[in-house]
Amino acid sequence: MSVLDRPIWHSLTTSQAPLSEGGALAKRYRRHINVFAATGDDRPESLAALAALVSPGESVYVLQIPEIVVPPGLRLVKAAKGVQMVATRPIHHKPGNEEILALTDADAADMLALATLTEPGPFLTRTHEMGAFIGIRIHGQLVAMAGERMRMPGYTEVSAVCTHPDFRGRGFARMLSALVAESIQARGEQPFLHAWKNNLPAIALYEQLGFRLRTEGDVAVLARAG
Repeated sequence: MSVLDRPIWHSLTTSQAPLSEGGALAKRYRRHINVFAATGDDRPESLAALAALVSPGESVYVLQIPEIVVPPGLRLVKAAKGVQMVATRPIHHKPGNEEILALTDADAADMLALATLTEPGPFLTRTHEMGAFIGIRIHGQLVAMAGERMRMPGYTEVSAVCTHPDFRGRGFARMLSALVAESIQARGEQPFLHAWKNNLPAIALYEQLGFRLRTEGDVAVLARAG
């Protein structure tokens, strides 16, 4: 089994352990960082530990390649199929006319606003602490960004790729995705990413950049009744 089969678990128990809460059987990102949670296996005691990390009225996202087992005490709110892709060749970005900026804490509110508008995936007030983020501002407005999400030894995920609807069609997503992946490869790591199975335009873009389909996977939103 590859570490990419349970990327949340292997991120939270290695490179991103400082961003986690939980114990030896189940972990989740701290609540202001992200909503992902995971176990290392599907033993009853592991599933019970996962359920214990979810407060009444709260929900978490589980993303993994093995079929997701809903722990007793939680209910399935939503389930969907996704794809996991890995970079298979060197990726190089093609510079455009716009300046690409490193995003910092000072950009946090604008990053959250852009992610809330475009919904690239779960993004909270401190999600940008998961890795490096870059973006493009036009007349001061943050109009596009991309960054890093899950990280484990040898791998970093490209994520939060989004462009404001008023600025789409300019190649910003392609440019920023490629630059993030290029930076990951420069560290000697392999970029990977996730996309919804039915998001064919995004999958086609990533294939053009040099990613290939590794496998399909499951995504589930699990909640505890309030």
